[in-house]
Amino acid sequence: MLPSPRLVNRRSFMKQSSLTAGVLAASPLIVPSSVLGANPPSETIRMGMIGTGRQCYLKNIPLFQRQPDCRIVAVCDPDAWRMNQAKEKVDKYNQSKHGMKDQCATYADYEDLLARDDIDAVMISTPDHWHRVMAVEAMKAGKDVALEKPIIRTIKEGQQLRDAAEKYNRIFRVDSEFRVGTPARRAYSIVQSGVLGKIHKVYACVPKSDIPLDPQPDMPVPEELDYKRWQGADKTQAPPIEYTLNGVHPRHDLHGRPGWMRKLNYCDGMVTNWGTHLLNGALWCMGLDREFPVEISGKGIYPEADSFWNVLLEFDVTYKYADGVEIIYRTDRPYMRFEGDKGWIEAGFNHFKASDDSLLKAEHKLVDAPLPNQTSEKRDFLDSVKSRKPTWEPADVGHCVTSTCLLGHLAIHLKETLQWDGKNERFIDSERANAMIDQPIVSPKPAV
Repeated sequence: MLPSPRLVNRRSFMKQSSLTAGVLAASPLIVPSSVLGANPPSETIRMGMIGTGRQCYLKNIPLFQRQPDCRIVAVCDPDAWRMNQAKEKVDKYNQSKHGMKDQCATYADYEDLLARDDIDAVMISTPDHWHRVMAVEAMKAGKDVALEKPIIRTIKEGQQLRDAAEKYNRIFRVDSEFRVGTPARRAYSIVQSGVLGKIHKVYACVPKSDIPLDPQPDMPVPEELDYKRWQGADKTQAPPIEYTLNGVHPRHDLHGRPGWMRKLNYCDGMVTNWGTHLLNGALWCMGLDREFPVEISGKGIYPEADSFWNVLLEFDVTYKYADGVEIIYRTDRPYMRFEGDKGWIEAGFNHFKASDDSLLKAEHKLVDAPLPNQTSEKRDFLDSVKSRKPTWEPADVGHCVTSTCLLGHLAIHLKETLQWDGKNERFIDSERANAMIDQPIVSPKPAV
């Protein structure tokens, strides 16, 4: 008989929040300007958008613009065409809704945006290899940070983000919407109600990656793109490669899926991209989003060696936790499944079912459970900027969840069953794996 999920009630949540607040209050380094007498961003939060590609243009800008207490005042991107498209979108909205004419500034260099002391917060929507660098520098500059998922490429980067949020006393939000959606919230309520009994196995499944791509020719860099700045070879761990369209993003198009999302130089593919949705949701429902697994094993399929896109096509990972719970994380149709000794539930984007329909009635029983803001992850972030209380997905949670995804990728990549010391965040008896704690996987072939 295996343990139940960690039940979370309002009292334990408030206790944790108080402890977090105490840690932040004890920080001697940087105090919010509002504490020192400056006006807090209580009426209007001035935001800068760093990275203005598809996710920013189609989702993040509109969602922040809809919040009545938020004004986007600056955009930044090394692709001038994309940056100017974002500026036009922001200016048009600001003029029609707020009477602000042509007041959105543009920056090719994010450091120039961060140097502005009139910007309260930033939304970072860049390729993954830039996430940790920009987020840490933003917090150091006194900005609160909403950071697109996946927030890191290495376990070390997660540690650095977590530590920076505490050191600089900044509000941090993983910009992932899955927890505020209906499937995750229903699953959370049912799992936490205890009606499934002792849960012994959990499934978190995500779609397969795209098909491989033949080798691509080198191409001239478009005049609107500062490719060297985009790659960030002097600041990031992305190995520099010659420009080709399918390694970056579509030209003069903000709807197409960018090629960098299938390239190990810049990201880990679906194992982190969607793991920060479905695996994130499963860990949250189980009360394990601040706890690491103790054993990780897995297998996966990379494309052929000559494929230009080289992220994992398929994978199947098993995480074992200290209390005996097993979480299976694999490619399939997207869903979460929780199996207990009294029944099971399965939650997907377009379906929700159970071993017995009576179990679905339990979703309203846990009335005292803390749940994230029902509106959006953007509202949660802005509320925390104003209240100075932690978001529902702060840096320590983002580190644990995304690093758990990376632990699975490492087990596949190294073809090892890995033992993990979560307290010290080190592998046990695997120097090969420990050597990868601060190194991203940039090739299907292990470097160590």
